[in-house]
Amino acid sequence: MRKSFLLLVALPIACVATPWGKVAVRGLPLCFQDAPVRLPMLVPGLHPSQVASTFGAPRSGGRRHEGVDLFAPRNTPVLSPTKGVVISVGENSLGGRTVTVLGPGPRWHYFAHLEAYGKVKVGQRVPEGYALGTVGDSGNARRTPPHLHYGIYRFPGKALDPLPLLKASPRSSFRK
Repeated sequence: MRKSFLLLVALPIACVATPWGKVAVRGLPLCFQDAPVRLPMLVPGLHPSQVASTFGAPRSGGRRHEGVDLFAPRNTPVLSPTKGVVISVGENSLGGRTVTVLGPGPRWHYFAHLEAYGKVKVGQRVPEGYALGTVGDSGNARRTPPHLHYGIYRFPGKALDPLPLLKASPRSSFRK
């Protein structure tokens, strides 16, 4: 009974009652879909075995690292590892240029330190493999090698380690 209540009432309300307002309504169907249990590598040319586990590592100000860093040459495309709805495109002091995509589950996929944005806008539906931007060093990553910070969050904001999902994939990149 409790689980069905969550699925039928609380989860849709949680999806709609976000700061993104009407944008979340476009993503409402994603709330009823299962979250992926494996994801393709979102930076072409990079294999999951090349990604070090840094989830939970200490950061300045008492923070913890809530994702993984995918190091690649500047301007390498960053591809959405899942279908979803773009819920934010913008800048902040830590992540620099960022894009956030609401995917199935619901899961928020956060892409930070971008050099440039792809052709993305808030409210846009994106398929798996869509170019969201390019690898860079914006935000607090200035003066570090170019990389993508990739984080996954479940409602109400709990960070999940993306690396097991990337390593679980039987394919290392997107289908052609």
